[in-house]
Amino acid sequence: MAAPIARSCCGVSRLKSHVIYRKTPLTSCVRVLFHTAASRRTGLLSSLYNRGILKEAFPEKAAQVELPDLLRSGPQTIYCGFDPTADSLHAGNLLAIIGLLHFRDAGHDVIALLGGATARIGDPSGKAAERERLCPATVERNARGILEDLQRIFNNHELYFSSDPSRMGRVTVTNNSHWYKDRQVVEFLSEVGRYFRMGTMLSRHSVQTRLRSAVGMSYSEFSYQLFQAFDFYHLHQLHGCRIQLGGTDQLGNIMSGHEFIHKKTGEDVYGLTIPLVTSSMGDKLGKTAGNAVWLSRDKTSPFEFYQYFLRLPDNSVEGYLKLFTFLPLAEVQKVMEQQRREPDKRTAHKRLSAEVTKLVHGKEGLESAKRCTDALYHSDIQALEQMSDVELQELFREAPFHEVFLDPGSTVLDACRRAEAIPEGPRGYQMIQDGGVWMNHQRAVNPEQILIPGQHILTNGLSLIRVGKRNFYILKWISM
Repeated sequence: MAAPIARSCCGVSRLKSHVIYRKTPLTSCVRVLFHTAASRRTGLLSSLYNRGILKEAFPEKAAQVELPDLLRSGPQTIYCGFDPTADSLHAGNLLAIIGLLHFRDAGHDVIALLGGATARIGDPSGKAAERERLCPATVERNARGILEDLQRIFNNHELYFSSDPSRMGRVTVTNNSHWYKDRQVVEFLSEVGRYFRMGTMLSRHSVQTRLRSAVGMSYSEFSYQLFQAFDFYHLHQLHGCRIQLGGTDQLGNIMSGHEFIHKKTGEDVYGLTIPLVTSSMGDKLGKTAGNAVWLSRDKTSPFEFYQYFLRLPDNSVEGYLKLFTFLPLAEVQKVMEQQRREPDKRTAHKRLSAEVTKLVHGKEGLESAKRCTDALYHSDIQALEQMSDVELQELFREAPFHEVFLDPGSTVLDACRRAEAIPEGPRGYQMIQDGGVWMNHQRAVNPEQILIPGQHILTNGLSLIRVGKRNFYILKWISM
C-alpha cells in the first residue's frame, strides 16, 4: 500500500550532463554540461513534504528507507506523464510540473512524457464517464501546444527561480507515440499482458468506481493501466528512470507500473503522488470540471491567470504559496505575517500572483498582467498607453475591435458610431450628452468634441470606449 511521505534527508555527489528542450521540434535538444553538489539534494523529500507537494509514496517501505537512500546515492531520473487531451495544460497540472522542477533543481534528471498514444485510449482515473475519442491529428496538435507550455515553464524556472542553473538536472520531453506507433497488438499483449492478473486490475479504485456506475467501463479504458505501466518500464530501460510522479488519482496506474517492472526485471521502482488541486469550493481544477485556468496565453491571458491567484480566498493563500512558489518556507511565513498585520494590502496574494505568473508566462507576461490590472482597476492612462493591441484584446476579450482610418476633424460621436458603441440617430447623441460614454477612462459628454491626441487617442493609436459599466469597444486608429 502507499504510505504518507516521511520527513527524511537525502544527498548525492555524482556528476551528470544536462538536456533541456527549447523552442525546437519534439526530437531535438540542446545539451549543456554541469556539476552537482551533494548538499543540493539534502532534505529534498522532507522539503517537498513540508510544502505539501508530496502526499504518498509507493511501495510503503519506500517512504521511510529505500527512496531516501536511492536519492542519496546519486542523481536519479523522475518522470511524470501528461496526456494531450487538450491543446494546453491547466493549473491542475501545474503542481506536477512544479514537482519535477524541484527534483531538477536538486540535480536530478526529469522526464515530461507526452501521452500521444495513451491520449487516444483515455485514462479512466477520476472520470465518471469515458473520454471523448480523439483523432490522431487532434492529439498531435494538442501535443504541440502542451510542449510549448512545458518548454516555456522549464525555461522560465531556469531563468528566474534557479539559484544555480549550471547545477540543474537534465530535462527530457518525449512522446510515447514514438514507441507504440510500430508495435503490433499481439506483440504487446504477449510481452506485457502476461504479467498482469485480472483480479489485481479489477481491484483498482478507478476500475471499481466505474464498474459500479451506470455507464460502466470500456475495454480500452480498462487496458490503460497496461500502457502506463509499459511507459514506466520503457523509460526505466532507456533512461534508468526509477521514480514516477503523478496525482493521487494515478496511484493505481503507478502501482501497476511498479509491479510490472519488478516482475519483468526484478528491480524496484517507486511512485510519488501529489495532491489534487481544488477550487475554493472543493472542486478539482481541470477542463472536465469546467473551471480550468489554462497555462497557454491563447486560452487564459497572463492578466486572467494573475487575477485568478489574486482573488483566492484568504484561507487558501498560504497553502498556495507553499505549493506553487519556490519561496523558502521561512519567507512564506514572513509574507503571511505581513498580510496578517496589514490585510488590506493583500501582500501574500500579490506575491503569490506575481511568482506563479512569472513562472508560467515569464517576466514579460507578469508585466503585461500588471499593466492590464492598472489599466482596468486603477484607471491608469499610462498603463493603457503602454498596452499592445494583443494585451488590450486579451483584457477585453468580448470587446469588438475595429481598425479605422483617422479622418481630419473626427469627433467623439464619429468614434462611437464607428465602434458601433451607440445607436444611430438622436438616441446615441443623447447617450453621450447624458454622460453614459467614456473614452480612455474619461467621461465624454460633448458629441461634437474633436478627437484630441493624447486624450481621446492614446500614443499607441488606440481608443478604449466604455458605454455604461461593462460594454467596452476598442478602436485602432490608422493615419491617412
